Amino acid sequence: MSNTTDLLTQLNALLRLTNTEIMVAETRRAQASTPDFERELSANADKGRERAEMLADAIRELGGVPDVVGVAAGRVTAQAKAALEQGQEFIEAVLGDLALENELLSRTRVAAMMAEHLEVRAGVRRTLERLERAHSATVDWLMTRLAEVSAGGPAALRPTPMQSVVGFGRRLGTMPVRNVSGTLNRTIDGAGRARRQAAESVRTNGGRVRELVEAAGEIWTAGRDASLKRTEEIADERGDKERARSVNRRRRDLGAVDGDELPIRGYDSLRSDAAIARIGRLTTIDDVRAVLAYEAANKARKGVLEAAQSRVDELATRLASVS
Repeated sequence: MSNTTDLLTQLNALLRLTNTEIMVAETRRAQASTPDFERELSANADKGRERAEMLADAIRELGGVPDVVGVAAGRVTAQAKAALEQGQEFIEAVLGDLALENELLSRTRVAAMMAEHLEVRAGVRRTLERLERAHSATVDWLMTRLAEVSAGGPAALRPTPMQSVVGFGRRLGTMPVRNVSGTLNRTIDGAGRARRQAAESVRTNGGRVRELVEAAGEIWTAGRDASLKRTEEIADERGDKERARSVNRRRRDLGAVDGDELPIRGYDSLRSDAAIARIGRLTTIDDVRAVLAYEAANKARKGVLEAAQSRVDELATRLASVS
């Protein structure tokens, strides 16, 4: 039979996994295809930090101590893995994210059953109910992203100039964590406020570095687009149709095509409402992604971007439901 110690073990495991989840969301921000998705991923990271605080409070409420030493070790290891896994295939990275979310969801449900059996305080049970809803929604979101990949490539997420893809595998969440003394955990837990302030400083500095990287990326974007177009032309002239199609797909994913190459005739001359209406008539994810990438790289009209992404989600959800 489970006891409070077993429940505390699960809650501390959830705390470690949640901090890995936060780092995944922060990493994925650099891969967002639109500002709206970047804001969504940033909000996901913030919500993850809220869940981490809720878990820490629940652990204290049960008389335990949050394993912040294990959390810190997990962050360092996750950062090292992020550097080593640069260039991982996109679908493998998202599958790794999905595995992490499924483990979070499963552990949350196990902890909830323990909490129900032990009849712990209602506050702890409410925390676990909230976590279960959050992780269920994230699993659904990731399945939609995988449906997009299955239809030809990512839409909400895409590789960046400096980072093709960074993925976190399930092993990050399940890696062995050293047992540490209760005294050390209590000391670090008591210094939590200073730790959070330091983390905020790191995030701020990290944001500044990312802005510099993005600015540098803009400098070579035009040259990259011209090079890709010329490569496609040469491949076509030589009769290498397969290579020409491959380069064309890459240009479409990057939004590096001309307006007359889009599946919507006269797109550049359309006002927002007309563009939204025409996007709603597109029937393939590949076509919608091409318009979405082009819009994001050129006009970046918020309403059009939202409509295009909604259409991608609609088509991807439909694909996922029949698979």
